[in-house]
This record gives sequence, C-alpha cells and structure tokens, in this order.
Amino acid sequence: MNHDRVRTRYAPSPTGYMHVGNLRTALYAYLIAKHDGGDFILRIEDTDQGRYVEGAVDVIYNALRLSGLIHDEGPDIGGPVGPYVQSERKPLYKEYAEKLVEKGEAYYCFCTEERLEALRSQAEALKTPYKYDKHCLGLSTEEIKEKLSNGEPYVIRQNNPKTGVTTFDDDIYGSISVDNAELDDMILLKSDGMPTYNFANVVDDHLMGITHVVRGSEYLSSSPKYNRLYEAFGWNIPVYVHCPPIMRDAHNKLSKRKGDASFEDLLEKGFLKEAVMNYIALLGWNPGTDQEIFSLKELIEIFDYRKINKAPAMFDMEKLKWMNGEYIRKLSLDEFHEMAMPYYKETLKKEYDYKKISELLHTRTEIMTDIPSQLDFFDELPEYSIEMYVHKKMKTDYAISIANLEKALPVLKALEVWNLDNIRDSITKLIEELGVKNGQVLWPIRTAVSGKSFTPGGAYEIADILGKDETIRRIEIGIEKLKNEQ
Repeated sequence: MNHDRVRTRYAPSPTGYMHVGNLRTALYAYLIAKHDGGDFILRIEDTDQGRYVEGAVDVIYNALRLSGLIHDEGPDIGGPVGPYVQSERKPLYKEYAEKLVEKGEAYYCFCTEERLEALRSQAEALKTPYKYDKHCLGLSTEEIKEKLSNGEPYVIRQNNPKTGVTTFDDDIYGSISVDNAELDDMILLKSDGMPTYNFANVVDDHLMGITHVVRGSEYLSSSPKYNRLYEAFGWNIPVYVHCPPIMRDAHNKLSKRKGDASFEDLLEKGFLKEAVMNYIALLGWNPGTDQEIFSLKELIEIFDYRKINKAPAMFDMEKLKWMNGEYIRKLSLDEFHEMAMPYYKETLKKEYDYKKISELLHTRTEIMTDIPSQLDFFDELPEYSIEMYVHKKMKTDYAISIANLEKALPVLKALEVWNLDNIRDSITKLIEELGVKNGQVLWPIRTAVSGKSFTPGGAYEIADILGKDETIRRIEIGIEKLKNEQ
C-alpha cells in the first residue's frame, strides 16, 4: 500500500441514527482525503455487541449516500484491507494483543469482577481516580500457563509505565503531555475475545493504512494511550485531527437523547441535504473568508483541516434555516415545484393552479415544512377579527376599508377574463380614480381574501389563485363582517 497517499476513515458504531456530530466527523474525514486525492474508508465498529441495533448499518449507508460522502472501500463494496466490519476481524485482535504480551507491553489479567469492584470502591472512598493496580503483572509464567490451561477467564491489559511523561501532537490542539502515572492499564482484549474500542481502533487504523484520524475532542485524553500502543508495535503514528464539540447552547452538547435533531430528522423537517452538509461543514471550521455557501465540490477544493477551531461550535437552528432558504432559492422553479407538491397535496383539498402557488412560495420558503402553514387559508377562509383591517402603515381604518371594498367589488365582478394582469390593471385604475394610496385599497382586499395578516403574495396573486367566484364571495363576507361588527 502506498503510504504517501492520504487515507481517512469514518468508523461509526451501528446505533441506529446519524447524529450531526458523527456526520461532521464523516464529512471532515471525507474532505481531508478528497482534498489530497486520497481514499475515504468506511469501517463498521460493532465490537460493543450490547449496543448493536438491528438495521442500523443500513442507516449508515443511507446517510452517507444522501449526504454525498461516497466511500472508496467498505463492507458493502470491499477493498484491499478488509474485512471492514470489526466483529469479522476478531482473530486479528487476539493475535496482536498476544504480540504485545510477548513484548512485555501488555499482560494477562485474571482478576474477578469482585476484586475490581473492591478497587473501585476503595478509589471512591479515597476520592482518587480509579486505576487498575497491576496486580496480575506480577504473575509468573508458570502461574499464567496454569490459569490459561484451566480455562480461567482473562482480559489482556496494556502495560503502561508508572513514571515519566507521554506527549503527543495534535494538529488542532498542539502538543499535549500526560503524566504516565495518570494512565490506566486499559483492557485491550475483553474476556469474550472481543477487542475494546480503543485497541481495535489502533490495530485497524494501522492495518488499513489510515494516515489521518478524525474524531471528536472527547478522545483527546485517550490519545496518549493510543500513542503508547503505536510505539509498542513500532508503528507510525497517524496525524490526529480532533474536532471541537457541537453545542446546542452554552452548557449542553448537541444530543439525540435531549431531542436534538439527527441528520434524518433534519431532512424530514424539510431541510435540503446540501444545505445541511454546508452548514455542518462550518460547525468548527471556516475558510478564513466571508463566503458561507459552498457545494461539496467547493469544500473539497478549499478544505484545510488546520483551520478547524478549538472552540466549541454552536448549532444555530436559525442560521441553518437561513442557509436552507438560500439553497431553496437556488433551485429552479420546476425543482422547487416538484419538492413542494407533496406538501400541497397534504394541505389543500381543492384544486388550484399549483404552479402559481410555487411561484409565490419559491422565494419565501426557508424550510419545506413551513409550506402548509402558509397555505391554510386557500381552502377555507379562516375566522379573523375585523381589527386586521386597521393598519397604520397602510393608512386604513374600518371606514376606509368598507368604502374601498365596496368600490372594488363591482370592478372585480365586471371582469370577463380572470387573470393576474386583468385583476391588477382594473384595481390599479380604481386606485388612480380614487386618488388614494395603494395600501388603502390593497390591504382591505388582501385581508378579506386571506383572513391573515401575513401571506405569501399580495391581494392580486391570491385573488388570481382563488378564482373569481371565491374572491368575490370573500370580499362580500368582509364587507358584511365590517358592517356588523363595528
């Protein structure tokens, strides 16, 4: 394998959904590889069988496909360094753990759960961090042989030094040193023969030729232990790229448990996948310019992982909505119309010229799920209060509203061909004849035909879509409402 080639991996656990933080890790790993013309690998980390969720691997494939992060090697497509599912690599881990035992860098531990529990309670009582006490490191070769041949359950632990310092370099956080006295002799191989996440990661990353390891900053504190493993094997240490946490507010990280949206949830809420990916790219990284809208192709070109920030990133739903609105406006009218149709069908029971509705909504929609609430007045005039006819800026009150609706009514009734241009021309002419401000005629009409103070499109567009009969019926209701309620 060519070791000069950049190789990154995305290694999710199959837990059933694509968390925004996981998706960002995948995106950054993908961008680092593709920026340098390298390989992006998918590996499934399912060594923790207790957390395995049925169908979860499909969720991962689906999310990567939707997000456009196409992997070059993985369980579904194979590749030169498979298998790409950790549970299928089980024999490898035992072999490598035993190599470390031979080198004195790891040892067999036969301690019972009771003994470990006692150590934990003791640490708690003393208020010191729990650490395994190297009890089994002192076993003689004969004792180990005997216990193994008796079939006693064991784990294999990393043998970390008690003195000295371990230093590692992170490309984002700089050089970080840890006192070896703080390092626990972590378990590498569990009693069921499965590796721990920490051990499998190191072995797999090495065997798969991974050059850059992208992960969350919560793994910073484990990195010295990883480095000791690389050094124990005599392997090259990869470039570490730790990403800052994504926060929902100043004190809480984004979390599915707290009801924060996953990638799938965001798509269901009507966000466009391109907008979500663009937004996630900027959670913890920026290009150093004012540009905020990037296609995946542009991101590949400009992505420099050294510009990832250390500071936590805030997930701002308003900012994402704004960005999504920008993406919706970039769609052609036909594309928008096609995406909006299911929402029209769901909201509107009567038949309309849907294309005209799309023309109104295209530039006024931030997320697709906003559409129903913008159209709810078309099928049925909502109950509204006559106070809506009073509008300071439009200079309307009850008297002006009644007078102008009564003057507009015959003009609209007289129209033989009902279309946007004719409606506009006839009302514009009326406004000129009356010598009043536009809003003094248009606001009452808009209020009468929609019953709402905020609508997509104005009086003309709504009247055009509603049709002649319904428009006239609603204006008549408005006049009556005003006369009765004053």
